[in-house]
Amino acid sequence: DRRNTAETKALFDKHRPTHVIHLAAMVGGLFRNIKYNLEFWRKNVHINDNVLHTAYEHGVEKVVSCLSTCIFPDKTTYPIDETMWEDLPHHWAVCLETFQQRLAVPSCRAYHQQYGCQFTAVIPTNVFGPFDNFNIEDGHVLPGLIHKVYLAKKNNSALTVWGSGKPRRQFIYSLDLARLFIWVLREYDEIDPIILSAGGSSNVNVELAAWGVLEKLLVGFDLTKSDGQFKKTASNSKLRRYLPDFQFTPFKQAIKESCDWFTANYALARK
Repeated sequence: DRRNTAETKALFDKHRPTHVIHLAAMVGGLFRNIKYNLEFWRKNVHINDNVLHTAYEHGVEKVVSCLSTCIFPDKTTYPIDETMWEDLPHHWAVCLETFQQRLAVPSCRAYHQQYGCQFTAVIPTNVFGPFDNFNIEDGHVLPGLIHKVYLAKKNNSALTVWGSGKPRRQFIYSLDLARLFIWVLREYDEIDPIILSAGGSSNVNVELAAWGVLEKLLVGFDLTKSDGQFKKTASNSKLRRYLPDFQFTPFKQAIKESCDWFTANYALARK
């Protein structure tokens, strides 16, 4: 449990890592954030402080933390870039989680300034892929849709999408993100964060994402559910300056691979 300082130190004592990709967190989609806003804040503050300070104490050469685009303001100019992480206001549904994630940026700077630590952070857009959390209520938008479509096909029933389907989201395939994490760990030397985004082709509204998953199903929209932030379109200009030739998996291919994995592993998938 990374919330526990002693357990975190014991883990580092056991494995003696030289490099750390820090993914430990309480995470979830929009509706889990709304339901457990305070728990997100309290648990993740403890986790992040324990991981970074224990990494410093154990002489870890580099730590890469993972944030999300919810750190950016709700209403702003687009596309969002890495300089805007301090801007306000946040979206009400993720306010505490936003503040908690933002702390990672000055924390990395402070460890670098005071101790010379090479601690940095990445900001991926909406991640999806095999081994995701496909829980309909607590998961993120695409894995939740994949699960709903699976059940609708199995039961020969209509599909209901929560919200209006109009908000826009950028998606990044987890296998592409994994390759970028390795690059950041090995090659990215800045302390300030970098956005990891596939760019314009990955920027679709939720309704279009639903159509990308389903096949000939009737679709309805539950307007009693919150849409969340309307858009979080993020620039990948900084990433492209470093990696102009990086090839992202085409969105439709990534969707198909994710659906195929979920269908083949339904009994074991997180849901």
